Amino acid sequence: MPAPQPTSITVHQQSRVLEVGFADGEQFRIPFELMRVYSPSAEVKGHGPGQETLQTGKRWVEVVALEPVGNYAVQPTFSDGHNTGIFSWEYLYFLGSQESQLWRDYEERLRQAGAGRDDPMPTSSGAGCGHHH
Repeated sequence: MPAPQPTSITVHQQSRVLEVGFADGEQFRIPFELMRVYSPSAEVKGHGPGQETLQTGKRWVEVVALEPVGNYAVQPTFSDGHNTGIFSWEYLYFLGSQESQLWRDYEERLRQAGAGRDDPMPTSSGAGCGHHH
């Protein structure tokens, strides 16, 4: 199956969603918070299964810049300074098409961690992966 091709990408600052239209007719309004929580960066995903960093306090995050990456992705800069996630067209399509399941998974991970969606991110204890982001 060919990669989904976006036909339009609009950053909506007030409603904090990235609106993406695809060539197959699908149209998604992906919340910035969902994008930030599921950023495909090593900072969030880690370097392997089980190394993910649970993101909290991202409800009001904004996308302050959106840079194209070749013809296959965009790289947002978020208002909290995070800018290392490269969101491919496939990944944006995944986020949009699986949004309700992803929210449920996120809420379950928060519950298991005893964390709240609006809790501030814990400060790094230096036990990270050794990379500086």
